[in-house]
Amino acid sequence: MKSSRILLLVVCLLGGFWLATNYLQPGSFLSRLGWFGHGANAPLVLTEAYAAPAYNAAELNNIAVYKRVQPSVVNITSTALVFDFFYGVVPQQGQGSGFILDKAGHILTNNHVIEGANRGIEVQLSDKRKFRARVIGADRTHDLALLQIDAPNLQPVTLADSSQLSVGQEVYAIGNPFGLAGTMTHGIISAIRPIKSESGAPIEDAIQTDAAINPGNSGGPLLNSSGEVIGINTMIASNGADQSSGIGFAIPINTAKAVLADLLRYGRVRRPVLGITSFAIGPDLAQQMGLAADSGVLIQRVLPGSAAERAGLRGGTEQAYVGNIPIMLGGDLIVAIDGHPVQTPQEINALMDKHQVGDTVSVTLVRGQHRMTVQLKLGETKEANV
Repeated sequence: MKSSRILLLVVCLLGGFWLATNYLQPGSFLSRLGWFGHGANAPLVLTEAYAAPAYNAAELNNIAVYKRVQPSVVNITSTALVFDFFYGVVPQQGQGSGFILDKAGHILTNNHVIEGANRGIEVQLSDKRKFRARVIGADRTHDLALLQIDAPNLQPVTLADSSQLSVGQEVYAIGNPFGLAGTMTHGIISAIRPIKSESGAPIEDAIQTDAAINPGNSGGPLLNSSGEVIGINTMIASNGADQSSGIGFAIPINTAKAVLADLLRYGRVRRPVLGITSFAIGPDLAQQMGLAADSGVLIQRVLPGSAAERAGLRGGTEQAYVGNIPIMLGGDLIVAIDGHPVQTPQEINALMDKHQVGDTVSVTLVRGQHRMTVQLKLGETKEANV
């Protein structure tokens, strides 16, 4: 009897050892059933949603804008041959963005995206098709370029009116930052201000935005909340970091609209001009000179053969000095163009950007003590206003 109990005890010990080594290890059958506690080997229980949450109104609009415009945005690669350190000729590539204007394959981008591309320009569409592009025209002053590709089934963008933009309205940028094709960022219009392009030329009413713009976004569209193009992304204020710092700039689309016809027809922009050299007159100078206006732009010289000469405008006849700066007195004082007051030559240039060669403008001026308005048919720039 005693030996039977000993045998039974040995069997129980061996059975317990076998059970522990085979069925109570992590992942074993009994362990998966959770029969032996909730310690380190307890099963992982996840709480999962039964369905994806519905998009809110803002998200739905973001998605709609992207789906509508992304097929119209292209990736542009320009290739140039340059000399390396050992004076060997090597290819160098630059990347940027652009967008399709029409089904004929015209594409708008920045001039600096394609400038110097002596070995060709390649355009890649959103569906990965690639085409060689030719340059139809370029405007270095406003950093714009018009390209064309021969491709079927193109989806053009819709251009908005950029004259009524407001600080605070939502905007979207779509492009290829750092070569990451089809990237969309979102922000607002932070300011509308004059800036200088990479060439140093002024861009009036440039659109400042906090939507992330990085290298590779240049030439891509800046969109309103309806997915219409309001600007062409062109610059970032990077403070030397060469990446987004929350301050990017876009050329207003109305500036591009004003030059597209010239780019298409002439391959360049014919800039309208009055044909004068001029000097800004403020209230203090106007009072000292005894002028019959508080401020304006004093004509120093009328350029021979210019629109101003044909319209009978008069330059100065008597030399004087403002500090160390020589000026000519006695010329007409321009106070308004088409009813818009002007006080500096830069304001005249900004108004010229809204016109084309051959347009007729009304110039309001003060001659002596008399105020008058003359009609002037704009000529083409040969010498810029000074």
